[in-house]
Amino acid sequence: MRQRTRKFLKLAQQQLNVFLSTLTQGGNIVITCAVLSLILANSDLGKYFIGIWHFSFHIDAISLKFSVEQFINDVFMTFFFLLVGLEIKRELLIGAISDVKKAALPLAAALGGMIFPALIYFFLNYGQPSVKGWAIPMATDIAFALAILNLLKGRIHQNLIVLLTTLAVADDLGAVLVIAGFYTADINFIALGGVAFFTLLLIICNWRNVKSLWIYALLGIFLWICTAYSGIHATIAGVILAFTIPLSDKHDAPFNVLMDWLEEPVNYFILPVFALCNTAFALSPEYFEKITSPIALGIILGLVVGKTLGIFSFSWLSTKIGLSKLPEHVNWNEILGISLLGGIGFTMSIFVTLLAFSNQADIEAAKLYIIIGSSIAAISGLFFLFSFGKKAPTS
Repeated sequence: MRQRTRKFLKLAQQQLNVFLSTLTQGGNIVITCAVLSLILANSDLGKYFIGIWHFSFHIDAISLKFSVEQFINDVFMTFFFLLVGLEIKRELLIGAISDVKKAALPLAAALGGMIFPALIYFFLNYGQPSVKGWAIPMATDIAFALAILNLLKGRIHQNLIVLLTTLAVADDLGAVLVIAGFYTADINFIALGGVAFFTLLLIICNWRNVKSLWIYALLGIFLWICTAYSGIHATIAGVILAFTIPLSDKHDAPFNVLMDWLEEPVNYFILPVFALCNTAFALSPEYFEKITSPIALGIILGLVVGKTLGIFSFSWLSTKIGLSKLPEHVNWNEILGISLLGGIGFTMSIFVTLLAFSNQADIEAAKLYIIIGSSIAAISGLFFLFSFGKKAPTS
């Protein structure tokens, strides 16, 4: 055990050097921004740094007031959900989820990974106002999880990376459905009618194989406005728009052009800004004192224990009853390893937190517990895969 620990520490040092030299690659930049934001928010500059995100804009002509934080979470994140929607659609139609046999394992794993954390949180918070946050530990952050898995590149097979990616995409689909179905304000039926109208126009454009991306963009703007006023969170408009853009194997098709255009801005600007904004809070001693509170335990145990049990048990069950089989060059130790990594729930978990709670103290405390739970999941998953995973090349 000591020898394995020394090997792990040596690997950790090596991978830290790799991580520091690739801060702008993959999910590393988002991790870096989250850490940097926490440091700045709790430094002598904290008051000013936090104030940046709470600065409000006023447009008196239309009686509109919004903060920088609201603009990032409602507008910028729509582009993130648009990209998520495009990735889900591609996987459903031509990707791993399109093949029933290949999709069975990641879909079962994703389902278990959503049910168990939600049940743990719900049980611990039953009968309290905080029960509204039951969906917080349900989602897996694909960028973070793959960034951690990438540290083991050369020691794990590519099939394991594909499995985790597919699982996370299916997980994202579940998170989108939960947000749309359970985290809505009072419904404005006139605005909801507008959502239906512009969705219908987009479907017609898809049916007629309209190739102008500008038409989809224009209708998407009107769809976003109606969604924002309907009571459904505005970012769902991004997913609806994504599902109506026709998929094509031609490189210059609207779908592919939009994906190419979105990937770098979302991964290297929008998500890092989201991380900077939503981890900019003071670490109050009160939050640590409440580490055994129902909210804290629900989130941390949901991410670390619920995700692991849910993903692993449903994966095992689906193979035992013949619905699926393990990919080649992947063993059960590695399934347990990615089950642990599934507990990294940063982006979607924080996003659900913003919808579930209205009290700022609860929001900030929940963000801290998400960071703690995600960190435990990342470290334990990395250690487990290094110690017990099958040493296999990625190619």
